[in-house]
This record gives sequence, C-alpha cells and structure tokens, in this order.
Amino acid sequence: MTHIYNFSAGPAVLPKEVLAQAAAEMLDWHGSGMSVMEMSHRGPEFISIYKAAERDLRELLAVPDNYKILFMQGGGLSQNALIPLNLLGHKPEGATIDFIHTGSWSDKSIKEARKYANVNVAASSDIAVPPQAQWQLTPGAAYLHMCTNETIGGVEYQPDFHDPRFKDLVLVADMSSHILSRQIDVSKYGVIFAGAQKNIGPAGVTIVIIRDDLLGKALPFCPSAFDFKLVADNESMYNTPPTYGIYIAGLVFQWLKKQGGVAEMERRAIAKAELLYNALDASDFYETRVAPANRSRMNVPFYLKDESKNEAFLAGAKARGLLQLKGHKSVGGMRASIYNAMPIEGVQALVDYLNEFAGL
Repeated sequence: MTHIYNFSAGPAVLPKEVLAQAAAEMLDWHGSGMSVMEMSHRGPEFISIYKAAERDLRELLAVPDNYKILFMQGGGLSQNALIPLNLLGHKPEGATIDFIHTGSWSDKSIKEARKYANVNVAASSDIAVPPQAQWQLTPGAAYLHMCTNETIGGVEYQPDFHDPRFKDLVLVADMSSHILSRQIDVSKYGVIFAGAQKNIGPAGVTIVIIRDDLLGKALPFCPSAFDFKLVADNESMYNTPPTYGIYIAGLVFQWLKKQGGVAEMERRAIAKAELLYNALDASDFYETRVAPANRSRMNVPFYLKDESKNEAFLAGAKARGLLQLKGHKSVGGMRASIYNAMPIEGVQALVDYLNEFAGL
C-alpha cells in the first residue's frame, strides 16, 4: 500500500501502533477467547479495560478528584443538547446561557441551547477569540459556553481564563478537536466535553468531564440515559456504553503516555503548526484568515488565492498520498487537520507539496 498521510478533520488519523495492536487483539483479547466487541460491558474483562481507560485519561489531563469522567455515546452535537438538559434544572424558568461565538460549532451550540433557555451571545467573531474585556456577560447566567477550538474555522483559545469575572462562573468547554494536544487546568471549568473522533478514538464516543457539584441538576424531562448523575453513579454503565470505542480510546491513552503525555503532544503540536503556518505565510499563493494569535494548532484552514486551481491542487495532493485536504463545505478552501497522531513527517510532506504547487 502506498504510504499516505490522512489530514481528515474527523473521523481522523489514529496512531499506527494503536491500529496494529487492535488488529492483533481483534479475535482474542488477552487470551479471553473473545473480541472486545463481543464482551459484556459488565464482565470483568471489559470492566478492566474501562477502568484503565478512565485512570489513564485522568492522569493525562491531571483531572482533580472532585470531577467525574463519563464515557457516553454520540458526539459534539448530542452534547450541545445534553449540556442544557443537565445544567438548567437548578435555575428558574427563563434562565440565560452565555455564549462566546467563534465559528460554526458555536453556531450549532447556540441554536440547540435556544430550545431550552434564553441565549446571550456575549461576544462574537469568526476569525479570532474576542478579547475578554469585551465579553458582555449576563449576571446570574446559568453558565458560559465556548468552543475552545473551532474545527471548521480554525480558531483556538489560549487557556488563560484569569478574568476575575470567571471566579464563580460555570465554564462549559467543547474541546472536541484539541483535547489532549495542550496542557489545561481542568479546575477552571465546570464541564469539558469532547467527541472522540479527533484526538481520542473512533466516532461514537464522547468524553464528559464534570465537576461533582454540577451533577444532579438535570431538567425533569431529561431522559434517564442522558442524565449525567445517573451515568456517573453507574460508572458510564447505566446504558450499554460504546465498548469498542472505549477500548480504542484506552489504547490511545496508553500510546500518549508512552510518547511523553500531553506536554510532549503540545511540544509536537507547536512544531507542526509552526512548520505549516510558516510555509503558508511565506507564499503569496496561499492565504489564511484567522488572526495569528488564535490560529488553531490542530485544524489549519487555508485558501488558494486563485480558487480556480482548487481541483488541480487536491488531485495533485491525492497523487502524493496527502488525503482529505478539502475544506468544509460551509467555508470552502482547504483544511489540514494535524492531530496528535499526525507525524511531523506528514506535515513536512504537505509543506513540500505546497511549495511545489506554488512553484517555489
């Protein structure tokens, strides 16, 4: 098979070592005689897999003891509904949710939240994170929701929430496309959630990290299978969990620890992003539209200034084994997603092609 580099935004590239181990264990996991896909989620074999995955993720992100880690079905879209369903039960009717709008995923979150509460867009930009001093927050808001890395638009927050107004505010962060790529202080957030299919594992698993005091605040009509407290009380086993996805996530967590953990992933992410952005900035052939201070290290949208060459660019990239570079249909252009599992050699191969196509 020709060597390829997969720049898909998600489902995305996984570490080859993880895929090889999963293949070797497919028919018989550790002498059990069963594939993980065949195991009871309540049996000792799978419970050991789940416990290890939960423990390793807690270690990788330094999750404090007063936070629960949930493994749930679905993805970012489903969590946009489950967050208000789980956090508004302690607020009077007519509660307000504050949002910082930074792109397409913020749009989706805002539209979903309007089904359950009033929404205040405290600040908005599609090419940057608005300065915190400009955020018009609502006194007594139920919580503040932000997408800390916009997968489509490529806007990423810096983890510096030190504004005094945040001291008693419940921060909810969708970290789907950059979780485990940079060090964060989990204690600054009330809830963090992330779809697995970027930096964690296959589609279908969602990680929820929630502070203990926010459990038990679900709206009365929240379905029981989606009540964070019930899920937490049953260690993610209230409903049959996505067992194989959790197994793969656990292998990814083990791989991350062997690589040096999140600190090493952040070092690599900086190096890969600098390599790619420097190449784009050095050429008059391409352009980027995100403010430099908020450029994503994971999702790099870029545009050919002459868009009539788009199809030729993509065809040439595919011929060189550089796949899934077409931008999201809502914004066009190109997008290179360079998640943890993308080696720097892949980014260098893309840079070489960018220069070749531009005639440099």
